[in-house]
Amino acid sequence: MAGWIALLRGVNVSGAGKLPMAEFRALLAGLGLGAVQTYIQSGNAVFQSALPAEALEEMIRAAVAARFGFAPETFVRSHDEVAEALVDHPFAGADPKLVHVCFLRETPVPDEAALQALVRPGDGWHIGPGRFTLHTPGGYGTSKLAERLPKLLPVPMTARNLRTIAALVAMAG
Repeated sequence: MAGWIALLRGVNVSGAGKLPMAEFRALLAGLGLGAVQTYIQSGNAVFQSALPAEALEEMIRAAVAARFGFAPETFVRSHDEVAEALVDHPFAGADPKLVHVCFLRETPVPDEAALQALVRPGDGWHIGPGRFTLHTPGGYGTSKLAERLPKLLPVPMTARNLRTIAALVAMAG
């Protein structure tokens, strides 16, 4: 059985997508996934399964929809894929709360001029396989680039900061 990390988009954000973590853990265990753990309240889980990522994504999304009434975009990545996101970027030494990795359904070719037009001093980004890493020293919540990223990269995505990613990698270890 392989170790997997699931990242659900839009869970427990501003009163939408309510997903109690204890019930989410029970749901995942009920699907036959092993060693299920969740991290914070934003749709992060680690578990063991012999199934491939694509099958797990579909299964988890359908189960959440059936039980909780909404179908969040679901990303399942291997421990190694998520661990690579911790180091595959040029922002070593930056505050991990200010570096966000957007996990993408596919790797788009962005309009670099449009991205550059939105950066503040010190902001930066890096594109990796299935990832867009964004450093926002002024804060993610005030970043125009972060705000407009879904329109600039029109593919399904979900973002986590490096602090969360490190915790998930350690849990999935």
